[in-house]
Amino acid sequence: MRIVWAPEKEALATHFVLNVIINCTTIMALHRLHFGLRQTVTQTRSLHGSGLIQQLGSAAVEPEPSVRPKHAIFRTAEGDPAQHSEQHLGQYYTLPPATIRSLFPQGLPDRFQKQVKTFNECSMMVREPALEIISLLKRADYSKPPIHYMLYGEKGTGKSLSLCHALQYCFSQGWLILCVPDAHLLVKNCREILPSAFNSSRYDQPMLAVQWLRNFRTTNEHFLSQIKTTRRYVWTKRESTEEGRPLKEIVEHGLARAKSSSDVVGALLRELRLQVGRPLEGGQEPFRLAVAVDGVNSLWGRTTLTKERKIEMAPEELTLVYNLRKMLKQDWSGGAIITAVSQTGALFKPNFAYLPHELLGEEGFVSLEPFLPVPVPVYSDKEFESCYQYYIDRNWLQHEQSRTEDGKKELIFLSDRNPSVLERVCASL
Repeated sequence: MRIVWAPEKEALATHFVLNVIINCTTIMALHRLHFGLRQTVTQTRSLHGSGLIQQLGSAAVEPEPSVRPKHAIFRTAEGDPAQHSEQHLGQYYTLPPATIRSLFPQGLPDRFQKQVKTFNECSMMVREPALEIISLLKRADYSKPPIHYMLYGEKGTGKSLSLCHALQYCFSQGWLILCVPDAHLLVKNCREILPSAFNSSRYDQPMLAVQWLRNFRTTNEHFLSQIKTTRRYVWTKRESTEEGRPLKEIVEHGLARAKSSSDVVGALLRELRLQVGRPLEGGQEPFRLAVAVDGVNSLWGRTTLTKERKIEMAPEELTLVYNLRKMLKQDWSGGAIITAVSQTGALFKPNFAYLPHELLGEEGFVSLEPFLPVPVPVYSDKEFESCYQYYIDRNWLQHEQSRTEDGKKELIFLSDRNPSVLERVCASL
């Protein structure tokens, strides 16, 4: 039997206690580390809603560097569409508030209008379709019938904004602007329809006509006092407009007498068609006319409107559609026609249809020939990068994972570089 002295017992006890303390400290540190990592992973939300926990954990432990905006890439100080060229492709330019109020009194496309309010600025990207139209407008011969440019593409690719960009060029060059921003509103869900007093086989839409005349006056007010009527117009038994009066008088009559507003639109379009390309009063240069219709395929499709005995109404039976179709004919000179076919106004058409012939149908396609088709594709790599940096700059992308390279790749995958889909995906981030 071994006898252990008291000092040796004390040393063994001290060694044992130290080992216990070290082990406990190590275990507590491991627990704290595990709890900290678990809390980080729990609080971290994946870009797609519920990503893999292991990926989120690794991203939390070793965060990727954020993608910082490069202002030279996605912005340009050149705001004049006449000066835009290939070097500005993919860059955003800002429209002055005064231009928006004058050129787009009816408002810009709905979804873009909400974005303008959110970002507190109206910036549009310079894209190839708009540049192509602007380039051709600069070189066109306006002594001949107008060239018809038709924008087409899949839903959400930016046809309406490309049309607005081209229209801003015409406005900056002093053209008279005749714009119908939502042609599909003419053939569906109209609140008021009355039999035409001028032609018993047609129907008037007074509220829509008044609204269009008001917007037309806002955009072209400086022209209305310089262009004179070429004939006498009788509106009712007691009201008429004599020959040689400013167009402003018939516009004001249409705004004051809603019942005659549809016929006033027809008279106004007739005068513009006859006088475009002629010198204005005072020896000024001949004025040019830009006719722009978004959703032009609605003018040849079916309607949701009915007449007596619930019979479906044909588009040509509507006075506004009838007169607008005449304006799209290439039997005048001194301007250009810019249109876009849209799935939004393609009533009773398949969702995947987007080509002009698919949306216009045989009758519409033949009626609008010849036209120059201008495709509007999804974003290129450069355009996507520019849009991505712009959203970061405007704090539209706030989730930390969306500002990483992996987050950007996921946005490309989810949106397929479609401008509209990208904006909707980013709205929740």
